[in-house]
Amino acid sequence: MKATETFVRAFAAVVAGVVMSGCTTAVAVGEPAYDTLIAHRGESKDAPENTMPAYRMAVDRGFGFECDVYVSSDKRVFSFHDRNLKRTTGVDKKCTEASWEELVSKIDAGSWKGDKWKGVRPALLEEILTLARDGRRIYVEIKDTDPAAIKYIRQVFEKQSKATPKNTLFICFFPQMCRELKRQMPEYKVYFLTGPVDDRVHPARPKTPGEIINEVRAADADGVDIRFVPEIVTADFVRKVREAGLEFHVWTVDALDETLKAFASGAQTVTTNCAKKQLDEYNAR
Repeated sequence: MKATETFVRAFAAVVAGVVMSGCTTAVAVGEPAYDTLIAHRGESKDAPENTMPAYRMAVDRGFGFECDVYVSSDKRVFSFHDRNLKRTTGVDKKCTEASWEELVSKIDAGSWKGDKWKGVRPALLEEILTLARDGRRIYVEIKDTDPAAIKYIRQVFEKQSKATPKNTLFICFFPQMCRELKRQMPEYKVYFLTGPVDDRVHPARPKTPGEIINEVRAADADGVDIRFVPEIVTADFVRKVREAGLEFHVWTVDALDETLKAFASGAQTVTTNCAKKQLDEYNAR
């Protein structure tokens, strides 16, 4: 038996023992798998991020994936990470101020990753949702800060049938957007995105589980998706958040040893830029 597998099973046995003894709610322990590794911006290690090739690659390899979306000036919902288009396209324009028809649909968002991707453009949300399938999840990160954008996202969902609350959910850093998502699309899960430290104080200090719980509840969210820092996001930390009835997910972890720590702490999913690489490495151990 692999050393990693031995560790995971042993930890799970301890958890099971706690449950059987009638103690407080235990944190379930997962492991790297097709349904627990979420491909960040698609399989972004091997294909240009937030494009259909990256998303298709994730699906073809068996994984769910995360995508970032903005609403353009002409009210089309498209995938891009940065607020400005410049980093991966060379075009200096804010995403929310760019027209899909006149600009975004024509720009090259692939060449920066390699000549083989020349001419690949950002993807529309309706294109992305055609890849939805049960047993895997699409994490749709809302990058807009204006709650008025949710109407256009909802309209895209209403015009399609493949993405459902079983296979698609939302993540967002902005409480007002999370609340509006739950108001307009209550059947879909929403995870509040956050970090494990309070950046408002100097030096930044670790947040407590109680602070995370309060953040999630203030956002009307179903759970948290937090940047994984193993010294802070411990099994006890996760347990306290889960005991509050909230889901617990982490981002963005690219080293297998760190991913295993995240699962051992009780994370339900781990978002990564290299899902296939991590799973292959895990299975080879």
